[in-house]
Amino acid sequence: MSAPSAPPATGRLLRVLGVGFGVAVTVGNTIGAGILRTAGDVAAQLPHPGLFLAVWVLGGLYALMAAFSFAELGTLIPRSGGHYVFAHRALGEYPGFVIGWSDWLSNAGSSAAVSIVIGEYSGLLFPPLAPFSTWIACGVVVGFAVLQWRGIRTGSRTQNISSLVKALALLALVAACFFSSARAADTLASPPVPHGAQLLIAFIFALQAVIYTYDGWAGIIYFSEETTDPQRDVPRSMFIGTLSVIAIYVLLSAATIKILPISAIAGNKLALGTAAKLIWGTHGDTVLQAVLIVTMLSAINAYQLMTCRIIYSMSVDGLFTKRAAHVNAGGTPDFALLISTVVAVLFILTGTFNQVIAVMAFFFVCNYIAGLTSLFVMRHREPDRVRTFRAWGYPWTTGIALAAYSLFLVGAIWSDRRNSAYSLLLLAASYPIYRLFKKIY
Repeated sequence: MSAPSAPPATGRLLRVLGVGFGVAVTVGNTIGAGILRTAGDVAAQLPHPGLFLAVWVLGGLYALMAAFSFAELGTLIPRSGGHYVFAHRALGEYPGFVIGWSDWLSNAGSSAAVSIVIGEYSGLLFPPLAPFSTWIACGVVVGFAVLQWRGIRTGSRTQNISSLVKALALLALVAACFFSSARAADTLASPPVPHGAQLLIAFIFALQAVIYTYDGWAGIIYFSEETTDPQRDVPRSMFIGTLSVIAIYVLLSAATIKILPISAIAGNKLALGTAAKLIWGTHGDTVLQAVLIVTMLSAINAYQLMTCRIIYSMSVDGLFTKRAAHVNAGGTPDFALLISTVVAVLFILTGTFNQVIAVMAFFFVCNYIAGLTSLFVMRHREPDRVRTFRAWGYPWTTGIALAAYSLFLVGAIWSDRRNSAYSLLLLAASYPIYRLFKKIY
């Protein structure tokens, strides 16, 4: 399917992106503070070094298995816009609207949340900046928007450089851990390793946290229309990017175990911070804060690149204001970028981003459920259509991934009923909003 033509008054997205950008946006979008904070939760569930590492490997393999299905969708429907594109094509306008609207808000909220963390860590690194953390956060969001306004070439170069610096900074941290002779004394009693059914339950809870941390492996689907060769670039970007994330996550986990006993990792909100203090002493906090800022800069650039393309694609399909379908000479959906930036800044100034992300976590799982369901629908609806890439192991890999995400959704609803209720209310409210947009546009 060729990308749909934008309205006559707009420019067009530019086909200038390659596999390098696809890998960079996957690494930039996926790796953030989650890997640093999730380790303690995983170790609390599985207080054994072998099990601790195994769940990170298994979570990565699961993400890779799900990537098979999304690689087929990305080559079958090579449009920019992310999960919305598949849901709209296979499931219809209203399901597509729900997925697009929620994905847009959650990405804008994530951009705000990460920017706030950058502002806070900047204040810790340079105390005179502490009172201005909120304005620093706003400045970061606006600064990346200005860069991206110039065009996709500038935005992609920024992503390539920032993701490379992120990977190098994390690998340097890994190397420091492995080459250091520091080792924390095992003075704490390790929690007992669960057995039997309890071990299975603990493994499932740990795997849920790990899968959430791997979220972002499908980043290239937000740019399929802009790759020079979607049939080649989308699968390669997804697989190389996912494998790169798996390697970094497993290395960081192994490095943490090298410095800290499992008893010191379990329940630790920032285990690598503890390891950094053992290696660098009083400068450990400074080192880790600098690394965190570096890792989060590439995430913000990726979030903003993706966010504006969601409502751009919705606008092309008549599900958002037509102005958001405008593309400037540099290949940037400029009005969509403006709206997305304003929303992110409002989230920062009002402090509502945490609530937005908590509520949208419900829809994060729905995005993948909708995508995997879309593949089943497209295979049934168009069985004879030429597919340059076919999901490996279909229907088993697709079915297993769909079942796992469905169980993940049930677990998310059960563990956070309050925000799940808000999510259901938002879902109910989305239909009249959808009808309003259809009437106006």
